[in-house]
Amino acid sequence: MRLVHAITSVDLRLGGTARAALDLAGAMAGRGHEVTLLTTDATDVPKGWTGGAQPSSLVDAGLAPRLGAKAAADATMAVLREADAVHIHAMWEPFNARVAALCAKIGTPYIVTPHGMLDDWCMAQGAWKKRVYMRLVGRRMLESAAFVHCTARAELMQSQRWFPNGSGIVVPNLMDLAPFAKLPGTAEALARWPRLARHDVRLLFLSRLNPKKGVEHLIDATAKLAREGLDVVAMVAGPADAGYGEKLAAHAQSAGVADRIEFLGHVGGTLKLSLIEACDMMVIPSSQENFGFVFFEALAAGLPVVTTDLVDTRDELAASGGAAIVRQDGAAVARGVREVLAWRPERPTRMAAARAWVFRELEPSTVSSQFDSMYAHAAAMRTR
Repeated sequence: MRLVHAITSVDLRLGGTARAALDLAGAMAGRGHEVTLLTTDATDVPKGWTGGAQPSSLVDAGLAPRLGAKAAADATMAVLREADAVHIHAMWEPFNARVAALCAKIGTPYIVTPHGMLDDWCMAQGAWKKRVYMRLVGRRMLESAAFVHCTARAELMQSQRWFPNGSGIVVPNLMDLAPFAKLPGTAEALARWPRLARHDVRLLFLSRLNPKKGVEHLIDATAKLAREGLDVVAMVAGPADAGYGEKLAAHAQSAGVADRIEFLGHVGGTLKLSLIEACDMMVIPSSQENFGFVFFEALAAGLPVVTTDLVDTRDELAASGGAAIVRQDGAAVARGVREVLAWRPERPTRMAAARAWVFRELEPSTVSSQFDSMYAHAAAMRTR
């Protein structure tokens, strides 16, 4: 099939949407499809993406301006006309609505992946602007799509209210599990952060530091556990939004645990895997996650997860047997940590089963086949 993935920006600093689009485009090209990545910002498009066994990329600023802007360049229109299906990533940028409108006009079926942007929490942020957008553009864009693709059942349940006459489908995000097949061990992390070896309980937060992620609740949980006599440290890894890192540091100071919260900044590569192995559990008390790669990365490395009942994959995480799902407050997060610590006698068996669950349920070729099926069904809807 000829597939087009459309995303406003391929800048990995902006979050997981670009990563998901890149991984999926690459995987589909690897399965023999002719894939084009359409974007207005190719910052992190791999240098080798020139077509053939890899996707090709097409940068077209003509789609970036407001909805009433001029038609796209001829090269872009040719790609859209020739496509069997177009996959649009994210919701709010004019680029996405323009691609959808062009596809509808020329009869090319398209799929929209909101990437969690229609979840209740997300829709409550800047609510009036989003409701106006949905009334003017968004609902038509979603209901005219061949499918609205969600990555978890809970995401689809929340999203459907915004496209009641549309077609939703659930397929998990595609994950590269190869780095987790043979883990590097703890030596690299222990050499970088020797204090990991000096504490009984090592909590890990690994994500972008953003108010949505609920790091304050991790700090409050750490303070509560320390008051209860637990020798605990929280390693907080990830880049911080402007000013938010300073707020978290001040919160840790006021909670009396500045010496137990270590901000690591961005951690990647084998050091990230080593850090995961060197900790006792992943704790991310987020307000919203539609998929959350980091949860499944932790489980794939044999690390238990503590997160909230607000994340869309809560049922899937619970089904793995390797996660404690709690309310979003410091006391509840602390209880979740205690729950996981109580697994210690059975932890090797429990986490081996959770790891096997990830490699079975998120096995890349299995998930890729689900995307293949979705694209084939969409392509059958072509009207030209």
